[in-house]
Amino acid sequence: MEQNIIVSVDVVLFTLSEGQLKIVLLRRERDPYAGQLALPGGYIHADKDRDSLASAERVLLNKTGLVSPYLEQLYTFSGGVRDPRGWSLSVAYYALVHESLLVPDAELRFELWPVAAVPDLPFDHNRIVDHAAKRLRDKSTYTSLPCHLLPELFTLTELQQTYEHILGVALDKSVFRRKLPELDFLEAVPDAIRQGKHRPAQLYRLRPDRRLTIFDKPV
Repeated sequence: MEQNIIVSVDVVLFTLSEGQLKIVLLRRERDPYAGQLALPGGYIHADKDRDSLASAERVLLNKTGLVSPYLEQLYTFSGGVRDPRGWSLSVAYYALVHESLLVPDAELRFELWPVAAVPDLPFDHNRIVDHAAKRLRDKSTYTSLPCHLLPELFTLTELQQTYEHILGVALDKSVFRRKLPELDFLEAVPDAIRQGKHRPAQLYRLRPDRRLTIFDKPV
């Protein structure tokens, strides 16, 4: 007897909160695993979604109310044992947002969990989280990807701290600052200054035409 394949998308949504890299989890409303925390996910609608990216965008919007500034395909997870309903395939994506955009309400009930303390999740969602966290950390060593975890305007100190939180290491401030002029993904915002404890700090933003910049040398 021929078996229908379950085809879905799952999204690992990253943010930085309280100095920790965290992900969004939701409690499943239906079996299997009703009531358990899981990644935002859903079926691919072949009659409506132009591709898996459109599915991921729809799922992210429906489950979290967000349109992420950065959404990238991660990997395809498949097999006959990952879902108790039968053979399944999930196209996994990961996304990044600033924490101020994550505002749960009566309809959008999600939780933030530190990547380092994610509980046991159904299906193979722990494996998906591990893959996504590794991709984020690896890619942060040679691209401008961490900028998507920042607010629209930020200081160079906040940019460095974001890299440090993701990579889990302290970066030399002078080396980091010397590298920045070589990179054209940032632009100083005219007349935008933040008053600090010691001296005013210039505010920057990500250039709209530089969604992702690849560096010549690692951070």
